[in-house]
Amino acid sequence: MSFHIWRLAQQVKVRQRVIATAVTYFRRVYTRKSMSEYDPRLVAPTCLYLASKVEESTVQARLLVFYIKKMCGTGSDDKYRFEIKDILEMEMKLLEALDYYLVVFHPYRPLLQLLQDAGITDLTQFAWGLVNDTYKMDLILIYPPYMIALACIYIASALKDKDTTSWFEELRVDMNIVKNISMEILDFYDTYKIDPQRGLPDDKISPVLNKLPAKS
Repeated sequence: MSFHIWRLAQQVKVRQRVIATAVTYFRRVYTRKSMSEYDPRLVAPTCLYLASKVEESTVQARLLVFYIKKMCGTGSDDKYRFEIKDILEMEMKLLEALDYYLVVFHPYRPLLQLLQDAGITDLTQFAWGLVNDTYKMDLILIYPPYMIALACIYIASALKDKDTTSWFEELRVDMNIVKNISMEILDFYDTYKIDPQRGLPDDKISPVLNKLPAKS
């Protein structure tokens, strides 16, 4: 249901970091609360509202309400036509559900640092897009951000035929974890028929995985 955040974000035009933080809040909340308890159609815009404030790119609640109504349409069920007070009330509930811990560390900064260190900054745009897509999964709740960044670099370098084997060996990271994350990302693309290169043949997924070296 986090797709509601992506749809709203496209309307209000917020930075990618705001979206990433909102999605992380959304996923964190539902590790503690059920969807029957907290309506995801209200939680999604409220997460976006809260994240915009935390990331200092505030989106007004009334603007979110406007776009929610616009997206729902005139014939939608009234119980999904929220008002400003609904978002503000849910914000307080979310703060409690999150234990007021609003700090989120994302893979974006380590990604840029690692690409620079590896000398493959030409892969920045492609690897950045992979990181964006990881927020459509639960990876941010499971793995450290720098490991997600490494997995995205791994996939990007494999797809673009960049030899980063020696560089990864020098890092002395657990390559099994990097490979597991990479497999989850590629499985996501394969399951939903999404091409990370917008043109990658389906039969190239397995060869990419085979390029990922074993634990060093």
